[in-house]
Amino acid sequence: MDLGIRGKRALVCASSKGLGRGCAEALAEAGVDLVMNARGADALEAAAADFRAKYQVGVTVVAGDITTEVGRAAVLAHGPFDILVTNAGGPPPGMWSDWAREDFIKALDANMLTPIALMQAVLPGMMAQGWGRVVNITSVSVKAPVPVLGLSNSARAGLTGFVAGTSRQVAGRGVTINNLLPGIHATDRAIALDAAVVKSRGISMEDAIAQRAATIPAGRYGTPAEFGATCAFLCSQAAGFIVGQNILLDGGATNLSL
Repeated sequence: MDLGIRGKRALVCASSKGLGRGCAEALAEAGVDLVMNARGADALEAAAADFRAKYQVGVTVVAGDITTEVGRAAVLAHGPFDILVTNAGGPPPGMWSDWAREDFIKALDANMLTPIALMQAVLPGMMAQGWGRVVNITSVSVKAPVPVLGLSNSARAGLTGFVAGTSRQVAGRGVTINNLLPGIHATDRAIALDAAVVKSRGISMEDAIAQRAATIPAGRYGTPAEFGATCAFLCSQAAGFIVGQNILLDGGATNLSL
């Protein structure tokens, strides 16, 4: 399927591996030129080289922490952008009694305030040209909060509220904003959460993975490639009537009646 976005320019955050890389690759396959950001320069350069060779698209890499003002300024200097995919690592799991104010501030900075700052930076240009796509990688926890992910639940719910209003304000100018809500995917984040289960329950990693996979109707973890394909569709010309949605990609694990 031709997504109609060949030649567009996208900023994809935290895109050296995992879900961010899956999104970046799907956009590159659609002919989109990329600005890729991540903290790890080596992995970022390797991913960029792979995409240049496979898809013959322009790829600029900007290593740095997107959750800082300096990091955001570095990537935004390579704009303007037609497409923005926001992404940042989630905060660690724990119990409500584990966290102090500073832990919540850090989570908010990474998973709410950073995507908001990026949207505020790129939306005026998108609106001026009459076209733009924003996809925020959030979490299934905004639909079904995960007890041990209280920091993530809080920050991502705040971002969801911001998008709910903002997306309706910019849609008339040809700009769409939507959120992708991943469930369990085969990424480093899943490994970290599985490792926490191993530690707390004293079981093997294989058993931890099997137990979590059994909670998913699809019977497996998702893949970055299929997640990226959904992201690319939301960035396509065909998705212009999808506005302010929170789209679950969780293999059916979240059973909502509405």
